[in-house]
Amino acid sequence: MASHHLLTKVAPTAEPGAKALHRPGLVAVIQRVSLSLLIAVVVPAVLFYGFFVLAGVWTAVVAALVWSYGAIAWRAVTKRRASGLLILAALLLTGRTALSVVADSPWLYFLQPIISDGVVAVLFLLSLASARPMVARLAGDFYPMDHELAARPRVRRLFRNLTIMWAVLGLAKATTMLWLLQSQTLGTFVFVKSISMLVINVLAAFATIGLAAFVARREGLLGSTHRVPVAARG
Repeated sequence: MASHHLLTKVAPTAEPGAKALHRPGLVAVIQRVSLSLLIAVVVPAVLFYGFFVLAGVWTAVVAALVWSYGAIAWRAVTKRRASGLLILAALLLTGRTALSVVADSPWLYFLQPIISDGVVAVLFLLSLASARPMVARLAGDFYPMDHELAARPRVRRLFRNLTIMWAVLGLAKATTMLWLLQSQTLGTFVFVKSISMLVINVLAAFATIGLAAFVARREGLLGSTHRVPVAARG
């Protein structure tokens, strides 16, 4: 008998072991992404620039580091999982700080994220050769994922295309920031970097949301209370 698709509603009479998977609406997804960006990217950038202007580079470094680990600790105390973005940002910031302190070089502190952007971009590209591109590994922070959903052709193409987009963006940022660091004063570099990188990252994040929302609507995922389609053979 030919294959067909069954779409079953989540109900108390669902099969034993079946688990309801809540699909949040677009507003909820945007709120989650916005909060994650605010905690992991926006606040540290604002703190760094403010303390850099008022008290110098090393105070700014400590302020950004304290915020990142404070945010992780707060989420642990309140029994909420820290996002992968927050943990990644804290780890990168720790590595930058440690190397800069050992070398006693503020210039090295600003060079490291340029190198990190390039390395992360390469890792994104390399992840395309695996079954789970990098964006697929981070997607669960912002939207509930399961194996069936991640395996859908449109969703797989979305993860692949977004991984490519973020890889290209990372390489472009690394190249531009390296040129600025070598050609401008440290004060000018910090000002331009603080503003431009924040704007670029936020715009890229919401471009990601837009593309993901387009695919999610086509897949009937946003705000859905239904189980995902299950292929059955008769």
